[in-house]
Amino acid sequence: MNESQNPLPEEPPPLFNTLPLDPKLLRAVAESGYVAMTPIQAKAIPIVLAGRDVMGAAQTGTGKTAAFTIPLLQKMLRHETGNTSPARHPVRALVLAPTRELADQVANNVKNYAKHTQLRSAVVFGGIDMKPQTLQLKAGVEVLIATPGRLLDHIEAKNAVLNHVEYVVLDEADRMLDIGFLPDLQRILSYLPKARQTLLFSATFSPEIKRLANSYLQDPVLVEVARPNATASTVEQRFYSCDDDDKRALIRQLLRTRELSQAIIFVNSKLGAARLARSFERDGMKTQALHGDKSQDERLKALAAFKAGEVDLLVATDVAARGLDIADLPAVFNFDVPYHAEDYIHRIGRTGRAGASGVAITLVARDDMRLLGEIEKLLKMKIELEALQIDDDRPARRPRPARDDERSFDRSESSERAERPERPATPRRAPAPSRSADPFFDQPYEPKPPSSPEAAPAWEKTTAPASGKLPSPNIRPKKKVAALLGGGSR
Repeated sequence: MNESQNPLPEEPPPLFNTLPLDPKLLRAVAESGYVAMTPIQAKAIPIVLAGRDVMGAAQTGTGKTAAFTIPLLQKMLRHETGNTSPARHPVRALVLAPTRELADQVANNVKNYAKHTQLRSAVVFGGIDMKPQTLQLKAGVEVLIATPGRLLDHIEAKNAVLNHVEYVVLDEADRMLDIGFLPDLQRILSYLPKARQTLLFSATFSPEIKRLANSYLQDPVLVEVARPNATASTVEQRFYSCDDDDKRALIRQLLRTRELSQAIIFVNSKLGAARLARSFERDGMKTQALHGDKSQDERLKALAAFKAGEVDLLVATDVAARGLDIADLPAVFNFDVPYHAEDYIHRIGRTGRAGASGVAITLVARDDMRLLGEIEKLLKMKIELEALQIDDDRPARRPRPARDDERSFDRSESSERAERPERPATPRRAPAPSRSADPFFDQPYEPKPPSSPEAAPAWEKTTAPASGKLPSPNIRPKKKVAALLGGGSR
């Protein structure tokens, strides 16, 4: 037989227990449910353990967080100590994330992986009080996860000392550049020792990111497990053409026909997210809004309720498009086509994670065709728009039942109308014109002749002087003043 008829079986993915990791880390990894490594983990972890700088590019949802967290914890175990002195627990690893949600998620992963060790970790981000974060930093931590803005606040307040940092991770670096964190990144990196290991992970790599890597990474190893700007193969992508006014009804219909229990609905504005969430609440759906105007406590509570299954729909802006790991999320809706084509990849990456299947549905209005063209250029594929008949699932408005007193009134009125003899129809008269009470106003206007001495008002009558001659027309007459104002002529 030909070899083409008997293809070679695919090589199974490598297991975590084949890595040179400490038993305490392997135990935590196993308790997290990890057995086999994802492609980005299998390629990046050995390189990070070898001490090389890494540029990791992988589609979202492939386990980038574990790819840099687990090997860094392994390398820091040599500093593990039970001493409670803060001086024995300086910051040795710094992880920078663009959003509060991503920073909090990375911190939770670090705690899970290091729970059997004596390594300490902390997370700092804006939107909450600095005092609890300050107390945690003063107590000493080995791993610090932070957003750039809040980290600079702690650096200026002398709460965070970074002169012992050995490892730096820039997570979702392209997003940090998109939202204007480049100056903050440059300031933070200037506080760090030059002898360090730097890791840069992102789902997409732009020319700006590569320039950043060339400036701050030393001979980095590029790790790519998928072509740039690729979407996960486990996500079914559908695009429906509709009007703006029909989008909400279309989402309700798709949730019902596809039997979707939960979904994230992405919009482009904070105000639009709040309004759409209220609309779905009025439709009887358990809905929460997630956007930048909410406090950090509100955002964390909304995410926790959604992950626990207490909320059906999460209406969010792009603050939820990066790094959020929600297990078994069945669907993502793009209520608005994103302004940046790269955000489309991150949005739909919230579903179909860790090998699970998911569906990403984008609603396209007439004004969205230019944005759709940008997505086609990025994905290098032709997008086919589908038409979907919208079923009006709104219940018909029932007439209000009549009250007992109204029914009795109707019956009595109908019986009286039946007994009353019909009258012949008479033509209606036009209303008579109303007459004035004073007959003076009914008289027609009669202008007086100019020769009449009464033609001019009394106050305009002129009297000839004693000489009998009229004054010169160039002489202005004296102005008369009322007696109440002093009287006389002026």
